[in-house]
Amino acid sequence: MAQATGLSPAAVSYALRGLQVSEETMERVRAAAAELGYEADPIARALASGRTGMIGLLCGSLEDLWQQSLAVGISRGLREKDRYALILDAVGDPARERALGRQLRDQRVDGMIVQPVDPAAAFWAELCESVPVVAIGDSIAGTAGEVVFDNRRGVTLALEHLRALGHRRIAVLTPTRPSTPDRPADVHVTAEAERLGLDIELTTAPHDLAGATATAHRVLSGEQPSAVFCFSDSIAYGVYAAAADLGLSIPGDVSVMGYDDHPMSGLLSPGLTTVDWDIDGIVRAAVRLISAAADGGARRRRVVQKPTLRERGSVAQRS
Repeated sequence: MAQATGLSPAAVSYALRGLQVSEETMERVRAAAAELGYEADPIARALASGRTGMIGLLCGSLEDLWQQSLAVGISRGLREKDRYALILDAVGDPARERALGRQLRDQRVDGMIVQPVDPAAAFWAELCESVPVVAIGDSIAGTAGEVVFDNRRGVTLALEHLRALGHRRIAVLTPTRPSTPDRPADVHVTAEAERLGLDIELTTAPHDLAGATATAHRVLSGEQPSAVFCFSDSIAYGVYAAAADLGLSIPGDVSVMGYDDHPMSGLLSPGLTTVDWDIDGIVRAAVRLISAAADGGARRRRVVQKPTLRERGSVAQRS
C-alpha cells in the first residue's frame, strides 16, 4: 500500500484510520485500497487504536417486534458510521440483562446502547463507569446519553382517546414484571386513570405471541373490559388472537390499543390504533449519541421523544 501511494507506512496507517492527515491524503489512500482490494485487519486496528469498532446493543426482549425493528435500524445506522452492532437479547429477564451487560463490557465494546428491562438496577452505575452507555426508553443514572419517551404524554393520549369514546373499564397489559416495578409508563397510567375517573386493571403480559394470547384469554374471559390498552403492539397482537378464539369482534365487542406503531399494525383487520414514537428518529438519536460518546464526547445528552396518536379501526365508540 505504501509503495502504491508513494507514502510512508505510517502515513498510510494514519490515513486508513482517519488520523493526522489531510482529506486529500485520506482520499488518495482509500482509492488505492479500493483498487488493490485491501481491507484493514480489524484486530490489528483495534490493538493500535484501543477501539474495537463494536457497539453492544442490549435489547430488553427481541420477542417484541418493535424492538426487532429498532435493532435492525440501529445496526444499519452504526454501519454507516463504520461501526458494528453486537446484538444480545435479555429476553425480559433482569438477571440475564445484568450478566449480558457485564459480558459486553468485558468484551471491550466501544460503547453500549441498551433498552433496559430494569432501569433502576444497581449494576448500571458500575457499568456506566467503565463504558459509555446510551439508554433507550427509560432513564438510567450515569449514562453518556439517553433517548427517553415522554410516557406521560403517550399514556395521556391513549387514555383520553379511550375515555372520549366512552370507555371506562380498561384492561392494561404491560410487560413490566414484579421484579421491575415503578416504570414510568405504569406509574403514569395509574395516575392518569385516577384523574380521568377510569377503572383500570394492570396485568403483566409477555411480548411473545403465545404468551400474550394466553394472558389476553384470561383477561377477556373474566369480567370483560370494554377496551384493552397494551404497552406494546406485540402484546396487542395477542389480544387480537384471543378475541378471535373467543368469538369476540374488534372493536364491536372490545376495543384494542397498542403503544409503538409497529409496521405490521397497519396490516391487521381492523388496523390497530396505537401510539407512534417515531422509530426512525429514535434510531438516529441513539446512533448519534453513542458515536459521540465512543469518540470521547464527555457531555451527557438527553433526547425526549414525543408521541403521536395513530388512529385506525380497532377502537370504537362505547355504546
